Amino acid sequence: MSKRRLSGHAANAACIDRELDWLQAVIGQRFSAEDEVSSGPLPTPPPLEGESGPYADRLRALKLDPAERLLLILAMAPHLAPDALDPFLLRNQATGNRFSEFGGAVGQTHAGFLPTAETAMFLLAGRNRTGRLTHRPLFRPGHRLVTLGVLSIDLRQPDEPPLSALLRPTAASLEHLLSGSDEEPPAGADFPAQRIATALDWPDLVLDAAALRQVGMIDGWLRHSTRLMQDWKLSRRLKPGFRCLFYGPPGTGKTLTACLIGKMHGMPVYRVDLSRIVSKWIGETEKNLGSLFDQAQHRNWLLFFDEAESLFAQRTETRSANDRSANQQVSYLLQRLEDFPGLAVLATNHRSHMDEAFSRRFQLSILFGMPGAESRLRLWQDSFRNDGFALAPDVDFLRLADQYELSGGNIVNILRYACLLAADREPPVVTANDLIQGIREELQKEGRTPG
Repeated sequence: MSKRRLSGHAANAACIDRELDWLQAVIGQRFSAEDEVSSGPLPTPPPLEGESGPYADRLRALKLDPAERLLLILAMAPHLAPDALDPFLLRNQATGNRFSEFGGAVGQTHAGFLPTAETAMFLLAGRNRTGRLTHRPLFRPGHRLVTLGVLSIDLRQPDEPPLSALLRPTAASLEHLLSGSDEEPPAGADFPAQRIATALDWPDLVLDAAALRQVGMIDGWLRHSTRLMQDWKLSRRLKPGFRCLFYGPPGTGKTLTACLIGKMHGMPVYRVDLSRIVSKWIGETEKNLGSLFDQAQHRNWLLFFDEAESLFAQRTETRSANDRSANQQVSYLLQRLEDFPGLAVLATNHRSHMDEAFSRRFQLSILFGMPGAESRLRLWQDSFRNDGFALAPDVDFLRLADQYELSGGNIVNILRYACLLAADREPPVVTANDLIQGIREELQKEGRTPG
């Protein structure tokens, strides 16, 4: 490891140590105050002049005021110096419980104190009612530390007071503040999506002319949106961002198209994991969606909602609390999609299952239909163009393309099936019978009878 890298780590550690010392001074002042209603202003945070490293750079870039700096170092403390928060573990001798004004929680495996928004409010204002009202905006979901993906204010129980929400750095923010790394967010509760990519290129995509023309409109928006919205001042009439619906049978290129758009424009593509978002608990789905959009709000990402009908289905008549919750989820998603300044793509196999209210909010609705015989021939030929194996003389792609209605995804699965059979031969040869067996497997999976 280079001396420069060691020096960088040392400088960052020194900056963080000074922030932690300041946090302990704030805690000490609050605990020693005889009159919690008027304990005076916060101790002055350490100056940033001359400081270097990712933590100092981030503080300067965000231009945080003292209250915001306190929130950040308080959220970071369990990861950096958990003993700094040990004073909050004191118990009220009269009740035997921890002091309710401290807020906070204790984790299942983490023995230390986990701060909540109430903990921060206690340090900022104590019982000073005016101070508490003044600082309330810090803990709203729309605060910039949340929307920029720096902090997560995680209200685990929606029916409890908002200040009981856990105060945490997001995983990506924590890594950046400690090492300066801009690694992608890991999939999890904070970020219910997974980055996807493709090794293929545009010539590998087989779509009809109408679909390709519509995909070209997405490319046009990504190239010209700044000009249209700012120079031409269309932001007065158009909502930000671009929203598309991709619909059609499985395996027809919806995911590949999203990946190729991202690849062409240097945009990370994140497939939203609906299993992590949808919850049976009322209010939980909206919270999960909110966390996702908050982190994507100011980043150049493409959000890809696959199998979207499972969440964005038709709204129902309100007959129960569950019906009301489902309708609220749809309304919340519509609002967040309309406010999202980036590119959002919703993909579904069954457009008829989608709520009609969504259609009016899409700039484009693109049909990914089953390929015709000519397109299927190209898919067969492109998929089996390889130097690692040979094709037997009896392989007739033209006949297969004419006889079997298959998607590109089907043909890729048949490629895998046939190559596994060929790999046991020497030399490796794919035969017509291998392909027929693979076709039968694909058709049976879909409940179709092989011809």
